[in-house]
Amino acid sequence: MITSSPLVASPFVMIIFGATGDLVQNKLIPALFALYKNKSLPQEFFIIGFSRREFTKEEFHNYFQEQKNDAGWKEFATHLLYQSGSFEDENGYNKLNSQLLQIDKKMGACVTRFFYLATPPDHYETILNNLVSTKLSEGCGHQGNNWTRVVIEKPFGKDLETARNLDKKLAEIFEEKQIFRVDHYLGKETVQNMLAFRFANGIFEPVWNKNLIDHVQITWAEVSGIGKRGKFFDGVGILRDVFQNHLMQLIAAVAMEQPKSFTKEDLRDARANVIGAITYANEEKPIVKGQYKGYKREKDVSPDSNTETFIATKLFINTPRFEGVPFYVRAGKKMKNNLVEISVVFIQTCHILFKEYGCPEIGNVLAFRIQPNEGIDLRFIAKTPGSKLSLQPVNMKFGYKDDFGTSGLEAYERVLLDIFAGDQMLFNRSDELESSWELITGILDKWKQEKDEIQVYDERAWGPG
Repeated sequence: MITSSPLVASPFVMIIFGATGDLVQNKLIPALFALYKNKSLPQEFFIIGFSRREFTKEEFHNYFQEQKNDAGWKEFATHLLYQSGSFEDENGYNKLNSQLLQIDKKMGACVTRFFYLATPPDHYETILNNLVSTKLSEGCGHQGNNWTRVVIEKPFGKDLETARNLDKKLAEIFEEKQIFRVDHYLGKETVQNMLAFRFANGIFEPVWNKNLIDHVQITWAEVSGIGKRGKFFDGVGILRDVFQNHLMQLIAAVAMEQPKSFTKEDLRDARANVIGAITYANEEKPIVKGQYKGYKREKDVSPDSNTETFIATKLFINTPRFEGVPFYVRAGKKMKNNLVEISVVFIQTCHILFKEYGCPEIGNVLAFRIQPNEGIDLRFIAKTPGSKLSLQPVNMKFGYKDDFGTSGLEAYERVLLDIFAGDQMLFNRSDELESSWELITGILDKWKQEKDEIQVYDERAWGPG
């Protein structure tokens, strides 16, 4: 978990469905290019973009404007191929199969295939069905479990029923060891470092419980709005886009018990146990939802949309360690600052020695900053300089770049390396997803029944006032 992934040694081919989407343009290709420049990829690898657009190979290369003037891009682009095709039409899949067979022939062996579904969830079942009908899912030599992997981007479905159906469909086609369900937050250094921080430092584990922790705050905030994602986001909302996956993983990182080992199943067990123990503090009105002003004027957004761009909730984790400790969670777009942070606020116990001098209202706070500038801050109480005894909170700061000279791998770089290595430790397991979807679907059903009026908030605010 804490050590870096090994460099990729074996040749591979990655087929990216939805290759002209924002995820590929802003995350996947930049991450693959960065790994290439760092010499983390094998000498022989192939990336095939699959999308509806009638691109030539060269037009596909030129699609990545930010990278194409970078040193090394021309060489990297020689590994970048393209196949136009509709997700619904087998013809494109058959042409893709011809490209894959040519690659196997060129290499003189079966090359491991990674089918990366970087599309909205509505397309998953269609793509999977066509992979089966064209026998692409069976891999080279019809030995799919040896040569084929499938990578699924969040959100994994739209509710509990669709998530279960997707999981059933995947299980019919692939073995669990072939399935990689991506939540890139699990690849972020600070999220991983929380386990090292908690379990490798003897001074923190004894206080990590309901006896000494007052509450936990988790904030996910973006200054930007939905950008070009209007069509996708308006059908999903921030509850499903962020809370069901990213925020659930942050909650699990704070509240999990020490895993028996840093193997994939023990770590996944620990995460799943936390997610299965989450309850809302207010079952009648579990989540506050908001929408930023101007959202309905965004491109591809319905003018009468009731889609939430902000949520806030109070949760409890029903485990012996955290029973009764409130978790305050909020997520929003068009917020005041870009910030993803976990704050563990300890109970303020002002010693009797200092009662007459006054103690700060809030004492010790441990903050894990996931973005921007990943790091950890600890607030503690200190005496101010001078002859008079006065107390004031101060901060000790740790930053990856300051202390290690590097921020480490970007989340998608780490995720991709683990996919290529076949390491599923940082990927969701089906029971984790089922527990999270049970929580989310309960909210969605309540919203449908009650038709709650959404609260509108000003841009660059912290949500509804």
